[in-house]
Amino acid sequence: MDYGKFKYETAQKARESRRNQTNTIIKEMKLRPKIDQHDYDTKKGHVVRFLKAGDKVKITIMFRGREQHRPELGYRLLQRLAADVEDLGFIESNARQDGRNMTMVLGPHKKKSEAQAEVKAEKVKTTAAKAAEKDAEAAEVKAHREAAQKTATPKKPRRRSENLDPDMEA
Repeated sequence: MDYGKFKYETAQKARESRRNQTNTIIKEMKLRPKIDQHDYDTKKGHVVRFLKAGDKVKITIMFRGREQHRPELGYRLLQRLAADVEDLGFIESNARQDGRNMTMVLGPHKKKSEAQAEVKAEKVKTTAAKAAEKDAEAAEVKAHREAAQKTATPKKPRRRSENLDPDMEA
């Protein structure tokens, strides 16, 4: 066997294995203990999006001033968030406080590659549906134009007296 051919084949195998490899990214979401319901829902939506994409999410609760003496508020908030996204992810590391911050890491149930394949399949499905809808709409417009053309009265030619400018000749 030729050594150059062997090197080429091993390089191709290495490239193929790198292509199939996906690295999980840790996304971070920062919260405060006194968060309003709407803001909480917005942050939860971001966490849901990250978990659906197959990424890990690090949730950080930042305490300031007197809030540092009530870490149970942050703990309850983290537990509530974990319970809300339980169907998409699991608690990878429990809540622990380090200084002014309390952190918890959520991991997705699906692998990154599975999540990407699912998103891609859904995207193909929606584009096919949009294309079919667009084609149906174009056919409908075409049929409407043809029907209007059949029933339209032909335009009569303009005579000289109907011109706006009397000096203009035909």
